[in-house]
Amino acid sequence: MMRSTRLIGLSLLAAVAAATGAHAAGGKAKELKHNHWHFSGPFGTFDKDAVQRGFQVYEAVCANCHGVELLSFRNLGQKGGPFYLDKCPAGIPDSVDCSNPNENPVVKAIAANYKFQVTDGPDEFGEMFQRPALPSDRIPGPYPNEQIARLANNNALPPDLSLITKARHHGPDYLYSLLTGYEEPPSTVEVAPGQYYNPYYPGDMSQNLKPEYVAEDGSPAEGVEVPYGGVFAMAPPLFDGAIDYIDEDTPETVEQYAADVTEFLMWAAEPKMEARKSLGVVSMIYLFILAGLLYWSYRKIWSDAPH
Repeated sequence: MMRSTRLIGLSLLAAVAAATGAHAAGGKAKELKHNHWHFSGPFGTFDKDAVQRGFQVYEAVCANCHGVELLSFRNLGQKGGPFYLDKCPAGIPDSVDCSNPNENPVVKAIAANYKFQVTDGPDEFGEMFQRPALPSDRIPGPYPNEQIARLANNNALPPDLSLITKARHHGPDYLYSLLTGYEEPPSTVEVAPGQYYNPYYPGDMSQNLKPEYVAEDGSPAEGVEVPYGGVFAMAPPLFDGAIDYIDEDTPETVEQYAADVTEFLMWAAEPKMEARKSLGVVSMIYLFILAGLLYWSYRKIWSDAPH
């Protein structure tokens, strides 16, 4: 028994040492930018206009390499979605239920005119074919399979963005910082063609130090500081003025594009967030009232009891 306990203890120490070494070898990233998000906090909600603009940024830029395979077009028109309609706009027949995402005219137009079509089939000749999307279809990605995605991206596989804000630590701040944080690499490092430096991307820049800044044992030379961040294969995707917003009062800047697409991807990861928070608030109020009633009942019942 003691031997087993000792072995477990040694294994835990080895695991901690390995994790510490991996962290040290992995370098360090710059502290994330902390943006004010509408959805933060227990009472936070999505900015519907920002989520709509964010979908526009996603479709125009991000969708060229990244999919959102967990989303269907009809999710955009469900209650809480960016294009939900509680009633139909003028000109739509009364027989149409626009609160139904499958009948929502905005969602139908987005699906039918989406930049990628849906692969369907087989047809009567046994062939697969392309067709415009319907609200019930999943939002199609840019590549039919992983192999083609890697071939198109120098063997790098662009991650699906459906849950990206939940899959990364401080996801919204991380994504915003990454999109707005591209810089020219420091003079002490060398970045290979097809790679891009970003101080907010966790990496190990000691591997990119130029030979004159490396000691004989392979470590950074004395007095040389390893830069923050890392390198990866995604080129800067956003540029000022690259996307025309319908709202002329909204600035068309990298910072605004990044904030809007982050808001959209946060909604994509938690489309039921507002309903969940509302239910949580109601539950807390109910429990608070119940606790008060129970306390009052306790005092009332035991008030006449002998001490």
